Amino acid sequence: MPYSALLAPIQSFLQCETPDEWIVAATKKENLDIVLIDHLICELKAAQSAMFLIRKYAVDKESADALLEWLKPFETLIYKRDGDWRELADKNKLTKSMIPKSDSPYGQDLIDKMVMLIKEELHHFYQVLEIMDEYGIEYKSITPCRYAKGMLRHVKTYEPDALVDKLIIGAYIEARSCERFAKLAPHVDKRLGDFYISLLRSEARHYQDYLTLAQEISEFDISERVEFFAHIEAELISRPDDDFKFHSGVPA
Repeated sequence: MPYSALLAPIQSFLQCETPDEWIVAATKKENLDIVLIDHLICELKAAQSAMFLIRKYAVDKESADALLEWLKPFETLIYKRDGDWRELADKNKLTKSMIPKSDSPYGQDLIDKMVMLIKEELHHFYQVLEIMDEYGIEYKSITPCRYAKGMLRHVKTYEPDALVDKLIIGAYIEARSCERFAKLAPHVDKRLGDFYISLLRSEARHYQDYLTLAQEISEFDISERVEFFAHIEAELISRPDDDFKFHSGVPA
């Protein structure tokens, strides 16, 4: 497979593969709407999470306000069902340079990596909307699955360890997404399969960026925390789950 070199470190990073039972469920015609809608929401949440990190930890108020304005049309479409999704391609622009807080201990690298990630996630969000339109799938509200919450409940309560944990969790979410896109691609039609393959490189880079930032910010070697979250992530993926979603476990 041409992407084997790209996927190899991700497969080593994750402690388990996506179960075959999930692949079977995800490729059923009747589940296509859930897979795409949840994928859409995951792209928005990835952008929101990255934006939260730089607003909370790294930038001044003016920059933080500019970030909120950048995300607003995407959130308005989903949460208020207001706006034309076709106009979003022209709105994926940050109109201001990000200025670090004068008292922030976190470097420009956090800002630069997260701004790039947000831009890419919002572009993917738009691409999923395009595909949903092609397939005649309308957006509807769905409940979030247990996956991200199951990891976030273990985040430490003091800094900088809390930030480090959030970055490690971000790495696992991106790595699992990349692994699932690669698993799904051979089992869906060419349009969707090509789209999933096109996402692999950016998702793989996002996971590496999160891990790099976590180690740069941490006051200690993060290997132990990475291993800690590896077990939690693998358990969430491999145990029975009665709520089928993009990051759910074994369909119950």
